[in-house]
Amino acid sequence: MKPFSLMLGCITVALGLVLSAQQPAQLPPVPAWVTVRPIEPPGTPLPSEAASAGVTRFSFIAYGDTRNSGTPDVPGDGQIPNPEHSRVVDRMIAKVHEDASTPFPVRFVLQTGDAVVRGQNGAMWNVSFTPVVEKLTRGANIPYFFSAGNHDVTGMPQGDPGRALGLYNTLTANSRLIPAERSPRRLSGYPTYAFGFGNAFFIALDSNIASDTIQLAWVTDQLEHLDRSRFSHVVAFFHHPVLSAGPHGGASAEPVPGTGLKATDRVEPQSTAIRSLYVPLFRKHHVRMIITGHDHLFDHWVERYSAAGVTYRMDSVVTGGGGAPTYRYAGEPDLRAYTTAGAAAGVRVEHLTKPGSTPEDNPHHFVVIQVDGKQLSLEVVSVGPIAYAPYGGRTKIDLTDPES
Repeated sequence: MKPFSLMLGCITVALGLVLSAQQPAQLPPVPAWVTVRPIEPPGTPLPSEAASAGVTRFSFIAYGDTRNSGTPDVPGDGQIPNPEHSRVVDRMIAKVHEDASTPFPVRFVLQTGDAVVRGQNGAMWNVSFTPVVEKLTRGANIPYFFSAGNHDVTGMPQGDPGRALGLYNTLTANSRLIPAERSPRRLSGYPTYAFGFGNAFFIALDSNIASDTIQLAWVTDQLEHLDRSRFSHVVAFFHHPVLSAGPHGGASAEPVPGTGLKATDRVEPQSTAIRSLYVPLFRKHHVRMIITGHDHLFDHWVERYSAAGVTYRMDSVVTGGGGAPTYRYAGEPDLRAYTTAGAAAGVRVEHLTKPGSTPEDNPHHFVVIQVDGKQLSLEVVSVGPIAYAPYGGRTKIDLTDPES
């Protein structure tokens, strides 16, 4: 016969197992809920693709990274409208008025992501981003098209709770600005969409999930069925840069200015996926321009490649000066693997202009892309007291090769 104490111990253990089995599994923390208000659209929407078919001369604005710094004890996202973003938008509105009477009026704005510091926080959208954007949409009657950044939806994969909430807030805030769910130009459930205006076609994709095969299939389908006799220019815009000399660009070849140290190789997985999955697709369909952010500075690369005896040009622009703390030049990235992968197409890369060596040399800014038939040009408009002319003392440059 077992000692009483041993029997009592067995009973206690068994009872504990039964009770623990009856306890519910520990739930993840429930986030505080703040209802995100959709941004009010302009009173006059962008004309439909059919209605704008004859337009071949216009301009559009592009910029990104409008989040605040998140510095402790400094009012930021969720407390006040971002003052730096507000200054950028005020200069945009002035530019819209300046160009209104020219043959190249500004017709819309593209944003390459990172609206706020934490996209899961609804108050940050409502307080710090939406009122600033509505200066453009409601005040200046300018359509606005947003692509998701890592601060908006996190860098986590599909299904992650943090991404789910950030994605919900992102889609809610922009729900009245971008194509609706189940429309032919929208990948339902994703912040991935396209639109056409005049002789140009624009695709926004979520580079945070650049390896997602559903998104890739949808973008491929859009390009494969695109009427290139109408759309001379295809522009892709998203958050993570393909090529950059900033801290997110994988710089490793040159010393970091002022330190004598070399930057480490740090190409992020999202940029690697864009390079391997999307860039070959962009070459195949002759995408004319890629516009990104993520690095808070201005950078401009030109890739040339050949197909069927014809040389093509693809401009890759980083414009992350929308209000977030600015970055600086980190060195030239090692592009040997990139050019080797494109050797069959004779890929050649030119670094057209480099970022400045200090944050002060990289002011907040936006770019104006001018479309003139088959010709493109780009103007950088800086905000602040320091003159910024990155193209050898000029602010504007032609983007069309003479032989094109």
